[in-house]
Formats: sequence, C-alpha cells, structure tokens
Amino acid sequence: MELGLGAPTSPPPWRGHLLFRALVIFLCLWVTSEANEQHVELPPRGWNSYDSFSWTVDENAYLQNAKILAEKLLPHGYQYAVIDYLWYRRYVDGAYTDSYGFDNIDEWGRPFPDLQRFPSSKYDKGFSQIANKVHEMGLKFGIHLMKGISTQAVNANTPILDIETGKPYVENGRQWAARDIGLTHKTCAWMPHGFMSVNTNIGAGRAFLRSLYRQYADWGVDFVKVDCIFGTDYSPEEVITISQLLQELDRPIVLSISPGTEVTVPLAENISEHVNMYRITGDDWDNWKDVSSHFTVSSAFAAANKIGATGLRGKSWPDLDMLPFGWLTDPGVNQGPHRPCNLTFDEQKAQMTLWSMAKSPLIYGGDLRHLDNSTFSIMTNPTLLKINYYSKNNMEFHYVYGETTSNTRHSGHLSPRYTVNPTKHDGMVVGLTSCTNDQANGWFVFPQDGKSDHICRIYETENGKNVSFCLGKTKPLLAS
Repeated sequence: MELGLGAPTSPPPWRGHLLFRALVIFLCLWVTSEANEQHVELPPRGWNSYDSFSWTVDENAYLQNAKILAEKLLPHGYQYAVIDYLWYRRYVDGAYTDSYGFDNIDEWGRPFPDLQRFPSSKYDKGFSQIANKVHEMGLKFGIHLMKGISTQAVNANTPILDIETGKPYVENGRQWAARDIGLTHKTCAWMPHGFMSVNTNIGAGRAFLRSLYRQYADWGVDFVKVDCIFGTDYSPEEVITISQLLQELDRPIVLSISPGTEVTVPLAENISEHVNMYRITGDDWDNWKDVSSHFTVSSAFAAANKIGATGLRGKSWPDLDMLPFGWLTDPGVNQGPHRPCNLTFDEQKAQMTLWSMAKSPLIYGGDLRHLDNSTFSIMTNPTLLKINYYSKNNMEFHYVYGETTSNTRHSGHLSPRYTVNPTKHDGMVVGLTSCTNDQANGWFVFPQDGKSDHICRIYETENGKNVSFCLGKTKPLLAS
C-alpha cells in the first residue's frame, strides 16, 4: 500500500500521541539539477550493518547485503553501503564492545580489518578489494571509525607515520609516537578501554590523523562515520581537524559524526559547516519510545534552519539515526540478525514519514537478505522519498487537527464542521514539485477569518464520499 498523507486505513499510532504536530510541512518543493549537484547536496541514503549485525558482520554477509542494496534500493537513491564499528576487532572468545587487546593495528598504530572476518583484506591489510566490488555494483563504500587513536596503540607507543616521507614523524629534532598524542583523559565514554582523542594542537597529532584518512582514501572509502566525537563526547578540535584533512584529499568523502546524545542546536551551530551528517539523538531502536523521542528535536533543528545548511564541500544534515526495520539484532551483543522489527507496520510508516519530512539521512539497518515486500514499500515510497530529497521550508507547523464531514474526535479534541470546495483555492495549491504542479491535486490552502490558516486535502473513501483532512491551529498538546 502506498504511503500518502491522506487518512490512514486504521488509527495510526501518532494520533494518540499527537505526533503530527512535529513536522507537518508545506509540501512546496523545488527541482534540483543533478548536473550542478554539490557534494552531499541531498540527504544521504544507504545501508549500515549495525542494527542487524552489531560488530560481528563479515565480508560474505556484507557483500550479500550490498548486492541486494544495489539491485533493489539503489534505484531509489540508497547508495552507501557502510560497515559499522569494530571491523578491526578479532571475533574470538573474550572480545566484546569494550574489550582490550583484541584489535588489529599496524606498525603505525592504525587499525586494519580482522582478517578472519574479511579475508580479502589479506591483500593489503585494508578494504580496497571490498571497496572495488562495492564500486562495481554502482554503490559507495563506507566504514565506521572511532575518534582519535586506540588505547592499544598508545600503550604500545607506536611511531607516527609521516606520509610525506614514509618514515616516522619527526619535529623539532625528535621522533614522535603514540604516547605523545593520546589524550588519556579524553577516552570514549562508552568504550573507555578502546579509544581516546588525540592532541590536534601539535603537528604529531595532526600527522597521525592525516595518515589515517589518507589510508582510508587509498582503500577507496567514500563515507566515514566517526563515533564518540559528538554529543556527550564532543571533541570539536578533532572534528574540525578531520574535516580539514578530508579537504586535502583528491576524493570526496562524506563525514558523519555521532553520537547524538544531548545534542542541542547551539552545539550543532559550531560544527555543522565542517561535516555532512551529525546525529541529533541517541541510538534509535525498534520501540515506539525511541521513535517518538525524535519529534521534538527534529522540530528544533528545523526551526533553526539546520536542514541542508552549509557543510563539508556541500551541505550538512541533522541525522535521526538508522531505520531499524526488517531483520535485526540487539544493541551491544555479539550476535547477528536473529529477530524481526518490534515496531508495528503503522509505527514504521510513522517513523519513515518523520525521517522524510525532517530530511534526515535514510540509512536502512535491517539485514537486506530478509527484506520483505511491506518493508520495501515503506523504504521506497515515492512520495516520501521526494519529500526527503526535494522539499524545503520543513519545520513544525503549529496547526494540527483533523476534520471530516461529521463531528469526529481527531488528535485529542473535537474539531468544528465546515464545508470546503477544493475547486476554489485561488491558486494556493500545495504540491510535490511546485505550488502549481499537477501532482498537487487534492491539496489546497483554506483561508479562515481572512487568514490562510488551514492546509487541507480531499480524499475519497471506500464508499465514494469525499472527505477533507485539515491541519489547523493547535490547542495545547494533550497527554496520550
């Protein structure tokens, strides 16, 4: 069933919660020329392994998912195939999220893939072979990274590579190493035994990060998700340094940062121009409490005009996190996909609608090998995908109530009855690609008391009656 913005066939989950208040938008859109498209001109779309595999994904499972992504979702704009965290950790007994001593690092203190899980990495201790296969599918290759440098590298005091000479980094007559740059007081809050920030105020710290990101570019990486660097782990100097280093490269790499815990608009104001995606919420999993927590924060960032603001080599997008649909795992476990999404079909539609209206990046999290038709229909709904890419002026519309041809309770309070003639809208049509486009048929602005206070849509019920659904000025929100 195609998702529209008319009346649902059954009471949607957002009715009781009054969640339509959050980002009901004027659907006036503009057309963007692909020929003039900047880097990340549109919200990125793709697939990420975390929601389905935690950190245990291997080469075979990843490439199988990438193949399905290319065949089924790439035609709808989903182009990034991302390996999430700990791809360098050996998948053996005793290894878990915050375990110490299980990571593969090279002689320069840089992580390289677990060769058991990613056997093609034996070629170069990197991801170039996998990246080539992904690129041949027409996709773009992404990886998850942690901030700074690993605790293992600091404890081993590995030398720092000077990429200009291919030798250890030397400055002021001395050779610098990992202990000189690791900030032991700035470890990752949720992985304290794993990684720490580096001192970017010294040349050695910048040299280490430069060697990291040059290596990722050499592997063919198109997208990096840098974790433990934003929100409650905010490291602005490191974010800005990474952004500057990416601009030195001869290939564009999308920069995404997380987590989004306790992120505020003022925090984002200082960093959004340096990145392409930044998380504005904590991790989102498949329960309605998680989903509903995104409405207020989405509204705040929209009102601050942060959607599609200036970013690294193009634009930046507030990120509501992945879409936990389909076949999933659980957070923090050493286990792959083993259960279905707990959200109802209507709840998934509500989440996809909010993500699209907020112009959030759309990153699917489920195991694509188990992609069903219902989930596919949500992820590829043409109306929502157009809204996600091409809408503008998306912000909270403080006018919410429904109306039918009879007195019916909608959104928590009773709305009055009146008659609307959809043929007399004086050209004020709300549309999908312009305010006068034929696709806007059924949408119009209804003036009341001389003001254009209502956005309405006429739809036809199964018994042939025309019914209007209108958005009007809200009363204070009622508790559900």
